[in-house]
Amino acid sequence: MDLLKDWFRRYLSDPQVVMLGLFLIIGFSIIVGMGKWLAPMFASIVIAYLLEALVNRLQRTGLPRLAAVLIVYILFMAVFLFLTLGLVPIVIRQLTALVQQFPNYISQGQELLKQLPQSYPHLISEHQIQLIISQIGQEMAGLGQQALTWSLASVASVIGLIVYLVLVPVLVFFLLKDKELMINWFSAYLPQERTLVNRVWTESEAQIANYVRGKVTEIFIVGSVTYITFIILGLQYSALLATVVGFSVLIPYVGAAVATLPIALIAFFQFGWGWEFGQVIIAYAIIQALDGNLLVPLLFSEVVNLHPVAIILAILVFGGLGGFWGIFFAIPLATLVKAVLNAWPRPEKKPNQATEPTQNEPPSEPV
Repeated sequence: MDLLKDWFRRYLSDPQVVMLGLFLIIGFSIIVGMGKWLAPMFASIVIAYLLEALVNRLQRTGLPRLAAVLIVYILFMAVFLFLTLGLVPIVIRQLTALVQQFPNYISQGQELLKQLPQSYPHLISEHQIQLIISQIGQEMAGLGQQALTWSLASVASVIGLIVYLVLVPVLVFFLLKDKELMINWFSAYLPQERTLVNRVWTESEAQIANYVRGKVTEIFIVGSVTYITFIILGLQYSALLATVVGFSVLIPYVGAAVATLPIALIAFFQFGWGWEFGQVIIAYAIIQALDGNLLVPLLFSEVVNLHPVAIILAILVFGGLGGFWGIFFAIPLATLVKAVLNAWPRPEKKPNQATEPTQNEPPSEPV
C-alpha cells in the first residue's frame, strides 16, 4: 500500500498530469465507444485539417479568410465530385467484373494444380492435389455465403454512403469557416494552466501534420502512377488494382507485399508465364522502389522517430480498434503516445552523496 501511495505521489500529484490523463481517457473512450457513429465527423476533421494548409497559404497572400476558405472549398468539391462520380463507379464496375470472373480463375488454378503431379511426382501426389482442390471448394462455398450476407446488408451500406456524401462536405465547410470560433469555444472550458497539454501537442502536432498530409499525397501519387502504368501495359482491373496499391502505403513494410499478390495473380491469369507478365511485375517493383527511396524522403521532411516494431505494433492495435481510420492514424497516435511519455514528469533522481575520503587519501586542501 505504501508503494502505491508513493507512486501516486510521484506521478499523479501534479494537477496538469491528472488533466492530461483525463483528456487521453475521454478521447480514447469517445473514439472506441462512438467511433462508428462519429465517423463522418472524424473524416470531416481530417479533410479540414488537410485543407487548412492551403487556406493559410492563401491568407498569407492577403486574402481574407472567408475568401480563402471559399476558394479551397470549391477545389475540394471539384476533387470530391470527380472521385465520387468518376473513379468510384469505375472501381465498382471492375470489382463486379472481377467477382464474376473469379470462378474462371478458380477453374484455371485447379487445372494448373492437376498438372503438378505430372511435372513434380516426387514432391506432390494426386491425392494431395485432390485434398487441396476439395479444401478450395469448401472455402469458396464459405465465401459465397459471406457474399450473400454482404449483399443483404448492402442497403445499410448504401444509406451510410449517402450520409457520408451529404454530411462530410457540409461539415468540412463549417470546420474551415468557423475554425477560430470553435477553438475559442472549446478552450473556454479548459483550465487556464495547461502547460503540459500544450507541450505534448507542440511536440506531436508537427509530425502528425507532416504524416497525414504526406500520406494523403503519397496515396494519390502512387495510385495515379500505378493506374497509368497498368493502363499502358494493358492489365485488366487497372483502376481497382491501383486503388489497392495506393492504400497499401498506409501499412509500412507489409502493405506492398500484400498488394503484390492480387497483381501477380491477375497478371498471370491474363498473360500467363511470359514477358508481359514480367513487365507488370518489374513495373510494380520499380514503383515500389521509387516510392520507398525517393517519394517518401521528399514528402516526409520530419521523420517519425519510431522503431519498426513500434510502428507494426501500433498498426495492429489501433487497426484492430478502429478499422481503416485506426490504420490511417496508427503512426500519428503512436507519435502522440511517445510525446505523452516524453512530457510525463519523472521523479528527480537524488544526486549521489559525496564519498568521504579514505584513510589512505588525504583530504583536499582549501584553495
